[in-house]
Amino acid sequence: MHIVSARQAADLIPDEATLFLGGLAMTSLPEALLKGIESRFLEHGQPRLLSTWACGAIGNSRDGGMVHLAHAGLIRRVVAGHFGQTGAEMMKMVHDGDVEAYNFPQGSLSQLTRHIASRSPGLLTQVGLGTFVDPRLEGGKLNGRSQEDLVRLVDFNGQEWLHYPCPRIDVALIRATLADEDGNLTLDKEGVLLEQLAIAQAARACGGIVIAQVERVVASGSLHPKAVKIPGVVVDYVVVAEPADHMQSIATAFNPALCGDVRVPLHDIPAMPLDERKVIARRAALELRPGAVTNLGIGIPAGVPAVAAEEGVAHLLTLSVESGIHGGVPAQGGDFGLAYNPQAIIEQTSQFDFYDGGGLDASFLGLAQTDAHGNVNVSKFNGRPVGCGGFVNITRATRKLVFCGTFTAGGLKVAVEGGQLQILNEGQVRKFIDQVEQITFNGSDAARREQDVLFVTERAVFRLRADGLELTEVAPGIDIERDILAHMAFRPHMPNVRLMDADIFKPRWGGLAAALHADANPPTATAKATVAASGSPV
Repeated sequence: MHIVSARQAADLIPDEATLFLGGLAMTSLPEALLKGIESRFLEHGQPRLLSTWACGAIGNSRDGGMVHLAHAGLIRRVVAGHFGQTGAEMMKMVHDGDVEAYNFPQGSLSQLTRHIASRSPGLLTQVGLGTFVDPRLEGGKLNGRSQEDLVRLVDFNGQEWLHYPCPRIDVALIRATLADEDGNLTLDKEGVLLEQLAIAQAARACGGIVIAQVERVVASGSLHPKAVKIPGVVVDYVVVAEPADHMQSIATAFNPALCGDVRVPLHDIPAMPLDERKVIARRAALELRPGAVTNLGIGIPAGVPAVAAEEGVAHLLTLSVESGIHGGVPAQGGDFGLAYNPQAIIEQTSQFDFYDGGGLDASFLGLAQTDAHGNVNVSKFNGRPVGCGGFVNITRATRKLVFCGTFTAGGLKVAVEGGQLQILNEGQVRKFIDQVEQITFNGSDAARREQDVLFVTERAVFRLRADGLELTEVAPGIDIERDILAHMAFRPHMPNVRLMDADIFKPRWGGLAAALHADANPPTATAKATVAASGSPV
């Protein structure tokens, strides 16, 4: 193992190399190494025409991560599980077709690292069938410049599967907390393990090199062997980073509560303000069940644990995040992917094995676009490739899915007062449309496989049926024709519409604990009134 500077590490990367990047947003991201590559390219025009692979989004949407590689001539191809935080410069290059770009499920990419490491023929999975990842639709290609088929539809034992051939990895860029003089790495302060070990082993299996960014180097033999997550035999070079390039997350330099070093009182978790996001989180929380293994997505779903903590029931829940978190309360915003008081932190690859294997009882996910068939799009809007993240993996095998989002977007303003909802300014962008721009979740396939699928907004709740969406609940104060149907491109089934519980629209709720223990009836049984099939509550 050799200790080098970030700039010296960049000198080790040849033109046209394929890099695999560890990290999620800015968590466990080797930011100093990316800065070193950028510096060398701006000074000398090298390395050129790199291909990058990453399991999740890389960056903070501003000045960190993939933005350092967003230069003409530096990047040839980008493959990632998510693009939303790669920054405006990289997003423009993808949108304009200046680089080849592919979006694949985060879990599939994570699992692919192990297949590269073991020199297997590739990953065989049914995750992504019927979605934009399917070669019969888009094959994960994000623009016209992306011509090579990186995923294939194959028949195996009479069933359809997606096959991902293993790419050759020339350089692995990973991050750790400590390195000893032999190159052994710990991840003590990283908060998540991700697939750092598998990425390193993948590069080694391909004859490539492994460069690790660390906080500091310690004496040989001073690390406990169980604390070493990446052995020195797979590490070639180590770079000691400045603290500014070694953030624990987008929002946090370091918080010991986010890596399991300390536990915090749950009442210290800030309460959400009473707005449309909190209303949605409250109604979604009514779908929780004690002990059910539950996943939470980014955005509005991330508010569910905050509601649970405020209601004093967080201890009854078994929450998880695809990054490898089990238990505790998942963090929100720039700390997404981490958690307060986690019970276990495992590798992301193993977490997706668990998810793909049907280990989840329920998942709460974002809602961006939905059509009459129950298809959901969270990955591409107006040609802008945000990416799917772990969404495709999670929605494939989870028994119960709760999609959470506002009914409209773009300027929506509401008032939540006196147990009622009032629309002050309607959003300009419809979410319930004729046809989603991209199929991230296939509603028809889910209905065929009898998944339990719910769509929760601030003013209405829908359930997926074999023949489309059914409107089941509306918020107090909402008129069905004026506030719901007038802003949908299709008419849902409406055999029995009820009112949402008025208490979730009040400053203090206090009803979640009782709902969680009411196992005999679904949450909608708490509704106070019925609603006429077309019109206002009666």
